[in-house]
Amino acid sequence: MNRKIYFAGSIRGGRADSEIYSRMIAYLSAYGEVLTEHVGSQALTAAGEDVVTDEYIFQRDIHWIRKADVVVAEVSTPSIGVGYEIATAEKMHKPVLCLYREKDGRKLSAMIAGNAVLHIAQYATFEEATEEIDRFFRSLDG
Repeated sequence: MNRKIYFAGSIRGGRADSEIYSRMIAYLSAYGEVLTEHVGSQALTAAGEDVVTDEYIFQRDIHWIRKADVVVAEVSTPSIGVGYEIATAEKMHKPVLCLYREKDGRKLSAMIAGNAVLHIAQYATFEEATEEIDRFFRSLDG
């Protein structure tokens, strides 16, 4: 099945995980079309996309969430925007996978960790993250 996948990761909240985002997006592309490939771009900085307005980004991203079959969010770097995307997807009854790596002693937000509707997966290595992605898509298929 060629799904439409919305990948969420921190942009203005910090780009420390952009390389991981890029690798995850490449891996997710085996499962379908990733609508938000730009999130993994090494050229994108914490300043965000400066060629479009905030209103444009909001409208575009809401459109992409509506269009998506699933949302995969890397939530290790706290981001208000990613939290908003997750909540929006949940309200639209989209399956959501939240991938989390504990770092710097920071724990996952209780608003995400405590939400039984979301699929939460902690990982330490990229290989563990891909196993969790595979498990998530298998659960949707069957």
